Amino acid sequence: MQQLSGDLDTDSQPPLAIPFAHFVIGVAILLIGGAIAGLGSFVPGIDPAGAGSLHLLLAGWIGLTIMGAMTQFVPVWSGTSLYSRRLSVASLWLVTLGVAGLVAGFLFEYAWLPIGASVLLLGFWTFAYNIVRTLPAARTFDITEAHFAFALASLLVATVLGWLLATDIAFRVLGGRIAPARLVLSHLTLTVFGFVLATIVGALYQLAPMFTQAEKTAADAHLAHVEMVALPGGIALLAAGRLLGSTRIGTFGGVVFLTGALAFSGFLARQLWRARVEVGPLLRRYGLVVASLVGWIALTVPYWLVNPVSVFTRFGGPMGTHLLFVGVFTLTIVGTFYHVVPFIVWYHRYSDRLGYESVPMVDDLYDDRIATVEFWLLAVGLAGLWIGDALATTWVIAVGGNLLGAGILLFGANMAGVVWRHRPETVREVLATLAGRSTA
Repeated sequence: MQQLSGDLDTDSQPPLAIPFAHFVIGVAILLIGGAIAGLGSFVPGIDPAGAGSLHLLLAGWIGLTIMGAMTQFVPVWSGTSLYSRRLSVASLWLVTLGVAGLVAGFLFEYAWLPIGASVLLLGFWTFAYNIVRTLPAARTFDITEAHFAFALASLLVATVLGWLLATDIAFRVLGGRIAPARLVLSHLTLTVFGFVLATIVGALYQLAPMFTQAEKTAADAHLAHVEMVALPGGIALLAAGRLLGSTRIGTFGGVVFLTGALAFSGFLARQLWRARVEVGPLLRRYGLVVASLVGWIALTVPYWLVNPVSVFTRFGGPMGTHLLFVGVFTLTIVGTFYHVVPFIVWYHRYSDRLGYESVPMVDDLYDDRIATVEFWLLAVGLAGLWIGDALATTWVIAVGGNLLGAGILLFGANMAGVVWRHRPETVREVLATLAGRSTA
């Protein structure tokens, strides 16, 4: 295993508009999902926790954000160039259209599901091909690249399973030869844990030491070694156990997986505890990520020890779902963007002026007051969703969902303000990228 973080080659990054285009569409999808979460309980025929809403959150918001982040930072971390900018834009549109098709199918007409699933599969496979061709093949992967490789492999298998499920729902092509519930569980395991969580963990191995400036110790290396074996291996075993309907394999895989997740939470907590920089929006959100991850693990252990292959424990303990999706996934993305977006804008606008004139610091580019209000909206919104689930109270869930949506709106406005005030030409570049121009 190589070092946990290394020097970054900022000259290898693609044009600013490509990751920003992913971010813009991802936030738009998240707002749609937030509206469903906050108001869907009061609208007949809309299930705020249904498959359509889940695909908006996972494939739309989180999936597109991860795609944009990998497109931006895999070349930087690996010291290489993005294989194809055109494929990156093509995969963005294919995934967006695929998510729209799946949501429409789940809400209105099941016959549309295979079309949406086919487009989504093509989009994710195009993205994976682009990243695999970008990853360097002539040397051993470092810990971040190894997690990304596992995440991409999980994504490829998960999308095939998802396509089979969508086709079976519409046309019953499997004929009962494979239990659909097992396919669903394996599909979700590889998507949620294999793709999303493994990507986040791999990225945080680079980002946490970079943002905290904490020195790496032998204990950090030991925790990373445990996680590197346990988390991917446990996820693979859990997915296999669920596909086979084997409680024994699923339980063993779940325990190994949770061991890896706990080791990583220890690594991240140690980085935050020894941070040598001022605590800002990013580190505050990372603190909530650690608390949410540990809480999710604690709430999941009793359920996965008994029956990890049940649909009711597909995301771990039922009481931990919002901790995972909001507390770990969404807050990681939001926290990271508070440094990444201003840094990218600063690099493109001010880096060549450094030493010749007075330039702002990276943290000066966003509005700290908005960031503080948004942090508490997200934290209280997460608490509202968790308490609403615990009490089975619809109005508390609705309040929590709307507070969360308000926080996301402020977050998006703050990031948009960074771009608009310091590099407004990016807006035109994003529109040109989405239109298929200036991507060669």
